[in-house]
Amino acid sequence: MSAETAAIPQARTSVFAEVPAWFWMACGVYALLLIVGDRLLADSDTYWQIAVGRWILDHHALPSVDIYSFTKAGEPWVSSSWLAQVLFAKAYDLAGWTGPAALAAAYGAATFALLTAILSRALPAIYASLIALAALVLTCGHLLARPHVLVLPIMLVWANGLMVASERREAPSFWLLPLIALWANLHGGFLFGLVLAGAFALDAMWNAAPAQRLALALRWAAFGIGALAACCVTPYGWGSILASLKILSLGELLQLIAEWMPANFSQVDGFELSILGLIGAALYCGVKLPLPRIALVLGLLHMALSHVRNLELFAVLLPLAAMTPVATQFGLRAARTVRLNAVPAAMLIAALCVSTSIVAARQTISPPPIHSPAAAVDALKAYNARRVLHDLQFGGYLIWRQVPVFVDGRAELYGEKFEMDYYRALQLKDVDGFLDLLKTHDIDAVMLDPTTPASRFLDHIGGWRRLYADERVVIHVRAAR
Repeated sequence: MSAETAAIPQARTSVFAEVPAWFWMACGVYALLLIVGDRLLADSDTYWQIAVGRWILDHHALPSVDIYSFTKAGEPWVSSSWLAQVLFAKAYDLAGWTGPAALAAAYGAATFALLTAILSRALPAIYASLIALAALVLTCGHLLARPHVLVLPIMLVWANGLMVASERREAPSFWLLPLIALWANLHGGFLFGLVLAGAFALDAMWNAAPAQRLALALRWAAFGIGALAACCVTPYGWGSILASLKILSLGELLQLIAEWMPANFSQVDGFELSILGLIGAALYCGVKLPLPRIALVLGLLHMALSHVRNLELFAVLLPLAAMTPVATQFGLRAARTVRLNAVPAAMLIAALCVSTSIVAARQTISPPPIHSPAAAVDALKAYNARRVLHDLQFGGYLIWRQVPVFVDGRAELYGEKFEMDYYRALQLKDVDGFLDLLKTHDIDAVMLDPTTPASRFLDHIGGWRRLYADERVVIHVRAAR
């Protein structure tokens, strides 16, 4: 009897021990991201992404021309993230702003749970979890309710499938192709998936015996052709690839878009510390990687240094590239596989669902006021402004409020010259250009951040008066009206 009694507390305390590390990671990351849900909405592009998704749902069609601006109205435009936009719009319709935040949190949680699970196949669970948490810290600045977050777990599964095939000296399974087709419908970054396929193809050739390389190269080439064809399985067909390439050809403009800027090490941050830590650890421990993996690691580092938006690719894919060689070199072994117990898993999922429902009911998550100048737009609408010149950061919210915009986050639509002229005008690097812009586009209202030089300039020239001002927005309108 005493033995049975002693066994009862043990059974009660051990039920959650049958939860693998990856599941704990999923629940923990989801809960954390939901707690900071406002941070997931801290991007003005979220507004127009949802607006496009709602238009698609309302019209049962995809946009092929611009319908949101007065500067490019009717010009060809491809919504390469149409499926993600629909998902975000449906999430918003179901749960208000909690919906897009919860959707982004769920995909973020899935990403780091998958990373933990993949690493746990070669490393002890504690190492896998710590690496995944480090990756989370590096990527948290770009975890937003935007389409790129929805493809992170897809990219991870895609890269892992390529890596496993390479290490087995095989060609990837054609069952991977639907993944990149899904990626192509969710986000324009799917071209990176083709780059990864090429990188791991080289790795496979390196791993294979010389006599096997020709046959293996042909199989990888066939897979690559299939992947390219799968990228065209979108409503826009080949146009999706052309649209993605157009984004990469914006030249000087990319240096002005925050997420496309190069890494800045003027202040110590997590990225710099991670690079220094990795270099120090490699020098101290004598880490060795095969040449193709070294090339892949350096390529990921170059991408992250060139554009800060690529930091999540570096953080998530670097562990995969180094996992097997490092585990083999240092004799690391995965712990025993812990099978997921349905009871504690169901309890944790139910707790997260209830928490999400409570948050949605209380409407505690919403975009930050800096991206939601509601009072300013109310003043514009009361004034009946028709053609508004505004800072880029207000474009998404103006689309949300159904005000035709001068410019917004769709840089591929406006092009390098248009946006560079716009930037120089608002920064008064070209005063004549600013005045000409007001005249050429028949601007009747100007909505700018108080710190924008053009806003202060309008206070000192004739023909304009202030309509509205607060700490974030100043609106000028023509005085003669």
